Amino acid sequence: MSTPLNHLPPHQVRERSACMCLHGDACSSYATGHALHLIQARLASATPSEWLDAIVERSDAATGELVVRTLDGDGHALWNGSGAALEAAAGTPVALHVRYGVLAVGRTQFNVAAI
Repeated sequence: MSTPLNHLPPHQVRERSACMCLHGDACSSYATGHALHLIQARLASATPSEWLDAIVERSDAATGELVVRTLDGDGHALWNGSGAALEAAAGTPVALHVRYGVLAVGRTQFNVAAI
């Protein structure tokens, strides 16, 4: 005769994880504006017609905020916690994929949040 297994019901996790970029380390979250997820990068690469060429108008490395202006004149205020503002100083040419929230600075891509 076997002993019955005690079935424990699943409980919801109520703890929130804090991203390490808030403490100056590498991003540990794939939330909007944090680390770039592989799928997000692939989706942006799969839709090349949606990339917009832009110039960084303002960049603040302390807060992670950037303002980029497309060649059509549209401004986009962005935030990134993983160092996009450090890589893209004012006047830097960039590419922005608005649909998937990706900012490309040269060959480096960042996950950005619109603010």
